[in-house]
Amino acid sequence: MKALWSGTTSHRMKEIMIGIIQIAVLYLFVLAGNDLAHLFHLDFPGSLIGLALLFLLLHFNIVPCKWVMIGGNWLLTELILFFIPSVVAVIQYQDILQKIGIDLFFIILIGTITVMISSGLTAELMMHHKVKKLLMQSRMKRGKM
Repeated sequence: MKALWSGTTSHRMKEIMIGIIQIAVLYLFVLAGNDLAHLFHLDFPGSLIGLALLFLLLHFNIVPCKWVMIGGNWLLTELILFFIPSVVAVIQYQDILQKIGIDLFFIILIGTITVMISSGLTAELMMHHKVKKLLMQSRMKRGKM
């Protein structure tokens, strides 16, 4: 029984509890976004409004990042679990997918390739600008010496 509450176990339990609380906080932002969308009759998903609200509060350091870090990281690592309902829907609606399956396949393929290419080009562009900036800084330092 004593091993159950040893230092590492109690630390892990504390981390789990903090994670659960942080996930609840993240969910409160979703609920707040839904309420705002309903209140102002917006044709926009409330969850995205809540996400934007959370982003603004994090950006302006009104909400410290550590308040949602553990819960957010857990949600990201377990993200694949949230796609299981989509897979179940694919199995459930096989007759529809047989009619439009090849079209859907090509749409997904083109979308995936587009995202991969745009992500790669964006990363290359950012890296190019960073290298250029570092070269300019090193030249300026050599010029001052």
